[in-house]
Amino acid sequence: MSEQLSREQVNQAGHLAIDGVDALDLAKQYGTPLVAYDVTAIRDQIHRFRSVFEQNKVDYAVSYASKAFATIAMYQLIAQEHGHIDVVSGGELYTAMKANFPMQSVSFHGNNKPTAELEMAVDQHVGVIMLDNFHEIKLLSAILAEKSAEINVMLRVTPGISAHTHEYDQTGQEDSKFGFDIKSGQAQDALKQVLAEPRMNMLGVHAHIGSQIFEVNGFVMAANKLVDTVADWHDELGYEPKVINVGGGFGIRYTETDDPIAPEDFVDAIVKAVKVRTTERQLATPEIWIEPGRSIVGPAGYSLYTIGSRKDVPGIKPYVAVDGGMGDNIRPALYQAEYEAVLANNPLAKPVETVRIAGKYCESGDILIQNQPLPETKAGDVIAILDTGAYGYSMASNYNRNPRPAVVFVEKGKAKLVVERESFDDLVRLDKKL
Repeated sequence: MSEQLSREQVNQAGHLAIDGVDALDLAKQYGTPLVAYDVTAIRDQIHRFRSVFEQNKVDYAVSYASKAFATIAMYQLIAQEHGHIDVVSGGELYTAMKANFPMQSVSFHGNNKPTAELEMAVDQHVGVIMLDNFHEIKLLSAILAEKSAEINVMLRVTPGISAHTHEYDQTGQEDSKFGFDIKSGQAQDALKQVLAEPRMNMLGVHAHIGSQIFEVNGFVMAANKLVDTVADWHDELGYEPKVINVGGGFGIRYTETDDPIAPEDFVDAIVKAVKVRTTERQLATPEIWIEPGRSIVGPAGYSLYTIGSRKDVPGIKPYVAVDGGMGDNIRPALYQAEYEAVLANNPLAKPVETVRIAGKYCESGDILIQNQPLPETKAGDVIAILDTGAYGYSMASNYNRNPRPAVVFVEKGKAKLVVERESFDDLVRLDKKL
């Protein structure tokens, strides 16, 4: 059995169970490929994050980084937990509106927000707009003046700290498309511009150093850098922040070789660092915000597939093909992300071979798992790839004109369809004939 699973996730029939529901029953009822979420696991992780802040006695916000997985039902779940969300597009904001998510608990990110999306955010009275560049300051200023509106803003800054992760996931270094650079003085120049804008209420600063990070040192360094930056601003300009937002990027375990600390332990280290540094710099401890995405939904997600064809060539590792692939999980093809899988009808079975789990898409690189030990399998068997809750469905495509999968939420023995499977009619709905 994969070390990613516990004995409680195997039911009396010996099958994989997702929060009390047999994975084979889910596959039979909703078809495959299927993305299933353990809702209890999502709620529990949010509660663990909250507990850290409350134990440290600081004001806080747990803001779900919804680019990891954004649907109406997901936003409703976060609302039930009285959480915040951050959105990075008009589409995510619109989805939150359709979910009746409280707009005052929305942060709007992005390095190139179009005018129409900024207007949408202002009209909806979102809680805060994260300013990313000088162009955006001018653009938002004009929109606020035109609408006679006011809004909370924060500056996204780059602290000059590079996370030890894939280069595509690094965002906090000086050479980044995101944010105002601290070292060059850009961030302080941006602060002066914002403070001169009577319609902008400057809440604080935000930084995000990367994703899928296993080491706590980078977060502590970033937290200290943010405190030092705002302390310098306080000394030089009289500005005192209400919020320090340290972003997210807390790593999770995808395979047995991954060894991250618990996501809440990252947060505990960050909070303690901020409290110590603000005391040293004679600042009041501000609210501390985090923006976890992957660590909330990643481990809660399962991708169920049905095995189809198999290719065996002497001396070459077999290919076991499934009915999904890079269209519903591009991460392995895009940046060699690794996962583990189990046979849903017997996750405890001992492996007898190591195979490649191949997708059905017309690309040689459509391999979901390169080295997967499995028991004997046959066409029609259901396999479950573990920890696929983040950036799988949200990055899904219709490549090869394949419909995107359905999504179900499972909680305490009950399953609910929250995203319907696309049909062939959906694929051509926007097409126009010559």
